[in-house]
Amino acid sequence: MTTTQQVRLAKRPSGLPDAGTWNLTTEELPALSQGQILVKVDFISLDPAMRGWLNDVRSYVPPVGVGEVMRSLDIATVVDSTHPDFAVGDAVSGTFGVTEYAIHDGRGVQKIDLSSAGGPTWLGTLGMPGMTAYFGLLEIGKLRAGDTVVASAAAGAVGSIAGQIAKIKGAKVIGIAGGAEKCRMLTEELGFDAAVDYRSENVLLRLREVAPEGIDVYFDNVGGDILDAALANLRRGARIVLCGAISAYNAEKLPPGPSRYMSLLVSRASMTGFVVFDYADRYGEAVAEISGWLAEGRIKSREHVVDGGVACFGETLNMLFTGANTGKLVLAV
Repeated sequence: MTTTQQVRLAKRPSGLPDAGTWNLTTEELPALSQGQILVKVDFISLDPAMRGWLNDVRSYVPPVGVGEVMRSLDIATVVDSTHPDFAVGDAVSGTFGVTEYAIHDGRGVQKIDLSSAGGPTWLGTLGMPGMTAYFGLLEIGKLRAGDTVVASAAAGAVGSIAGQIAKIKGAKVIGIAGGAEKCRMLTEELGFDAAVDYRSENVLLRLREVAPEGIDVYFDNVGGDILDAALANLRRGARIVLCGAISAYNAEKLPPGPSRYMSLLVSRASMTGFVVFDYADRYGEAVAEISGWLAEGRIKSREHVVDGGVACFGETLNMLFTGANTGKLVLAV
């Protein structure tokens, strides 16, 4: 028998999740049945989408049920197997949940090569955030060389990769982030052409200064007032990629919609939402191309790894909503 600590949803939060949202339990896992694997979770991905999974509303995936282990994408090591495709010692990526150990039937589990990149990178640049940036920018944003691209939450897991891919593809790139240090990182370390500090600058006016001819692609991770600022600065034929709206995830009442949506008409622009899972059958091509850029030093991968194990999950998750992390937020188990 294997003993594991797990984080379960105790109650649905109103606003920012707190200690009462979660229940830390200790469970005994049964012996494996035929066709199963036992994995030891090494790293847990923390993503803004997790907040949406806690709401009992219709979405692209069912909500996490009260009493269930919190859903998460993890990097893990196979420690026992009765599955023909997995051997003890395999490094794998899968949705195992916020737990120390898990039993899984192997569906949707992928083997990964830790010699090419570490576990946190497989959760970030080579994981769901990297896939989101790649397909959101190239498929939904229809990026072209010479475009002016603006990304919000640009110092985060998705925005930082989207901006770097846009530079590789020949675009002018502007990032919106919170604080001077994050803005410095964007321009001095990641190669963005300009950065806008939403904490100290008027975003709408600053975008007019750094993108005087308008925005061709706006990669939106934030929503709210920053989305409105981008809408006020579109170039004709602009494409807006609706990836997320972290500014509203903990709102206790429905926030107002964009007030400048008529800019879409004036600019003959489009605003399209997408979910990265729709491109799951093409992840391989994205991983191959991004891996090449990493090896060449054309993309820099930033991970913010927090040590502390599953007991620290709740407080670590909330770092996403206070802006305390830079790059991909990962919990080491």
